[in-house]
Amino acid sequence: MAFLPTTREEMLEQGFEQVDFVYVCGDAYVDHPSFGCAIITRTLQAFGYSCAILAQPDWHRDEEFLQFGTPRLGFLVSAGNIDSMVNHYSVNKRRRDKDSYTDRGEMGKRPDRATIVYTQILKRLFPHVPILIGGIEASLRRLAHYDYWDDQVRRSILMDSQADLLMFGMGENTIIEVADALNSGLPVEHICYIRGTAWKTKSIDWIVDDYILLPSYAQVRDDQRAYAKSFLTQYENQDAINSRLLIEPYDGWYVVCNQPPLPLTQEQMDFTYSLPYERTFHPKYTYVPAIEEVQFSITANRGCFGSCAFCAITSHQGRVISSRSTQSVVEEAKKITEMPNFKGYIHDVGGPSANFTRPACDKQRTHGACAKKQCLWPKPCPNLKVDHRPYVEMLDAVRALPKVKKVFIRSGIRYDYLMYDEDETFFDRLIRYHISGQLKVAPEHVSARVLDKMGKPRKELYLKFVDKYHEKNEELGMKQFLVPYLMSSHPGCELSDAIELACYLKKIHHTPKQVQDFYPTPGTLATCMYHTGLDPRTMKPVYVAKTYEEKLEQRALMQFSYPKNYAIVRRALIKAHREDLIGNGPKCLIPSRPPKGSEGGRRSGGQRRRPNSGKRT
Repeated sequence: MAFLPTTREEMLEQGFEQVDFVYVCGDAYVDHPSFGCAIITRTLQAFGYSCAILAQPDWHRDEEFLQFGTPRLGFLVSAGNIDSMVNHYSVNKRRRDKDSYTDRGEMGKRPDRATIVYTQILKRLFPHVPILIGGIEASLRRLAHYDYWDDQVRRSILMDSQADLLMFGMGENTIIEVADALNSGLPVEHICYIRGTAWKTKSIDWIVDDYILLPSYAQVRDDQRAYAKSFLTQYENQDAINSRLLIEPYDGWYVVCNQPPLPLTQEQMDFTYSLPYERTFHPKYTYVPAIEEVQFSITANRGCFGSCAFCAITSHQGRVISSRSTQSVVEEAKKITEMPNFKGYIHDVGGPSANFTRPACDKQRTHGACAKKQCLWPKPCPNLKVDHRPYVEMLDAVRALPKVKKVFIRSGIRYDYLMYDEDETFFDRLIRYHISGQLKVAPEHVSARVLDKMGKPRKELYLKFVDKYHEKNEELGMKQFLVPYLMSSHPGCELSDAIELACYLKKIHHTPKQVQDFYPTPGTLATCMYHTGLDPRTMKPVYVAKTYEEKLEQRALMQFSYPKNYAIVRRALIKAHREDLIGNGPKCLIPSRPPKGSEGGRRSGGQRRRPNSGKRT
């Protein structure tokens, strides 16, 4: 099966005078099931709809958007696999120098707020053609949301882009329902009944479904308490079964958000990943870096019931797990082993959380996830079913394939869920077969106050996991390391909490090579805390490190041993009245005297900086 057409010439060569849909995407065209563009277009193709792909068009040239002519049913628009603003800017709002989703990693091939820019161009050029937006950027911005880069509350992206329909969540079923409706001749403005869609209307008098009227955009824009309350309502209405319609008023308009799409069944998941993907980037490109981590990886599940406050997976994929059959995963692994550049290593078999391969409890498939209770936090729910056996079976089957040397697990392992399993078979298999020298896990912090805001388990459980991990390595004759992922400046993290984390890092003799500073992205509970200074679950105030100095101190404390951080760490410790951590004692973070290479200390060349020289180190 060939790549889908990416130019008018390719479209004509494949026998199409007109296609049903033109998919406009902010990423380079990579036909791999880790890319939303590939999944949606291959799904449409499987149901008999033709597609052309307009990847990373030059938004300054109308000819790029006109080349395919008018599609029969409509345009599909996505910013790509990542929100375009996250793709372009670091947490410090500095322009990144590499775009992994572009040929040769080149920056500048898509605009900021790509969904809005592409859609507005199409609306101008094709005013009577349905424009449908989707992907992560549209999904997490479906209602009014705090935007970190503008530092203000923006309208629903449906309003700003002027699209006709927004599709959110995992969209295989949604796109086929929408395509069938358009194909039947139904005007796009009448497509208001499909799960996983949001639409706009001037009147809601005719809506008979049970709905929740949210505060207006003007209210949430101007009142942080109103924003927090509205967010909590949305947060508690993300389950496909338990949620209600959400309606957000605007000046003269209403944005209506339907219930999320139902999680895919195992048969549907197997079908999605059986489609004829080329599993690489289009041959017109030299090299798209994003393929590196996923080309030999297998997605085994979707969804996450971990519900970390800083993560948007719940808002996009939901809390109810969808998983594939072992046979389906093995068939994909066989295809990978036949690829000419396969070296014998399956890089990953997993998902958002690799070891979540079944719903958290038996009732979730029929009754949905609880609106006001979490599955793992603050303590595991009594109804939680912990079972790694299907995952073990799947990994064993892939590992047994003739051309496979090793099967790694690189997507996240939930260590708490692992610790709750009385059957230690998976723990043993993980250490013996599926780690490449070190296991990365995400305790994120050690402070109880911060962990509670994150929705993560307390450090005592993590410390038990660490001990058990090292014991098992010793028992099995393995020498493998443990690398903790940690985060600075998360809402709720005060300077004293950052110092507590630094002391823990000192104790375990670990210095993170990279520090993840909290990034307020749309759709997360932690972003709501960041913007409002309130925990929407309790409406109580939350400390938020927002100034450059505060965030710099928290980051530096995690790398307190770096000479370049000496002055910052010293200032932070004095500010917190923790001078006891300055000196030469075994528990001290930094010495009394600045080391070479630090600000105020000796330069690496051994010369002292001259007083009042005006130079900076």
